Amino acid sequence: MADKLDRSDWVKAGLAALAAGGIEAVRVERLAVALKVSKGSFYWHFRDRPALLTAMLESWQAKATGDIIDRVEAPGGDASARLAALLSIVFRSDGRLEMAVRDWASRDAAAREAQAIVDQRRLAYVERLFLEHGFDAREAGARARFAYQALIGQFSLGSQGSDEAIGLLREVILPMLIRH
Repeated sequence: MADKLDRSDWVKAGLAALAAGGIEAVRVERLAVALKVSKGSFYWHFRDRPALLTAMLESWQAKATGDIIDRVEAPGGDASARLAALLSIVFRSDGRLEMAVRDWASRDAAAREAQAIVDQRRLAYVERLFLEHGFDAREAGARARFAYQALIGQFSLGSQGSDEAIGLLREVILPMLIRH
């Protein structure tokens, strides 16, 4: 792997370590062992650990928001269909990285800033879906905030991905959220 290793491999390994063990698990030595390379390889791609952490936050911001929105928007459909797709994608994800970033953000200003940017972008997107569904701005904002908090709560509970959770999503939660 060493001859094909690039910066993104270190970022992916860092994010995996973060999801598995929190920010304390993101250590150059541990990542080098996991990637089966020397620590020198790390310094070829990054100045220091803070540079890796910055790259990890940038990657998380792109994947946790932009990539998901792109997946929701790709098939098209009306606002209800896209909201259902969004909720389904989120309910099926394991949430470990999300919770690890949130824990990191509780102790670190850069992570807190990245989380705030992601939260703001996600809320704006969900609010737009409710606006397209026909709710006024105030109600769309309130519904977006409620839906978003519920999704983050799903991660905290660790019950995402189950058939029961997906069934509740389709049969109860989504109809409740879009009912006028």
